[in-house]
Amino acid sequence: MQEIDFDLSRIGSLKRRKMKAEDCISFMPRMIGDVLLALVLLLIVEIVIVMVRRISAVVLKEDYQKVFIYELILCAVLLLFALDVRFGIFAGWEPAIARMIGWALRAVIALASAVILFFCAKVIGGGMINTAGRADHAIVLGLALENGEPVPDLLSRLDAAQAYLMKYPEARLVLTGGNADGTGRTEAAVMRDILAERGVADGRMILEDQAESTKENFRNTARIIDPAVPVVLISSNYHMDRAVRTAKGAGFSFVRRLPASSSFLHYGANVIWEVVLELNEMTLRR
Repeated sequence: MQEIDFDLSRIGSLKRRKMKAEDCISFMPRMIGDVLLALVLLLIVEIVIVMVRRISAVVLKEDYQKVFIYELILCAVLLLFALDVRFGIFAGWEPAIARMIGWALRAVIALASAVILFFCAKVIGGGMINTAGRADHAIVLGLALENGEPVPDLLSRLDAAQAYLMKYPEARLVLTGGNADGTGRTEAAVMRDILAERGVADGRMILEDQAESTKENFRNTARIIDPAVPVVLISSNYHMDRAVRTAKGAGFSFVRRLPASSSFLHYGANVIWEVVLELNEMTLRR
């Protein structure tokens, strides 16, 4: 009897350990799902707040509205992925044909989410690389004015540009950006005025005030300076990956990176913005 009791208690102990292990295994996906769900919901709230404000304040409202729609589509994909990880919304469908459809949808959502996250990592990683060095010219990319005023990220680009001029006294800036506001002031003109107020001499600034996109920034700048010589590119960290690729596409052979810091509160929205534009460019190239 003692041996039987011992065996039964041992079996009971093993069962309890097995149940604890199973609980632990099932807990991990729930915890990961909770974290993913919280992050995606925060991202959606951030994008909505940032983009609604920007659309009401910028000149190119239609372009911003289009990007906003695509941002929400990408967020919807990530949200479905997070919900599936947390609650298994595509699992356990009945009958068998429905279960196959559920698994197919799960695979598609997972693959699409992986692509989105890959481009997010690409954008973030591209903004961490600083290869700035001596060059005759540094190109400062403009950023849409909001109600005619420069946004913090544009001021951060100008901070980086001013620091570069102090480090390399022989260098000159190419300030590029059109998109004039209601008063006729362009992004380039606003950047020049701010730098002039900070004591930068007019002779160290070249204006390109016709461009309405990143492609036009570099296409027009290539007509002003020699694209075959090294040039420093100054833009926000989240913009750097796409900007460098666009510069090389416009004929600039030696592009050195000087990423400017950007607003932490808007960083997620800006990264998704860049992902939308990178995916769009990749589609157009095909």
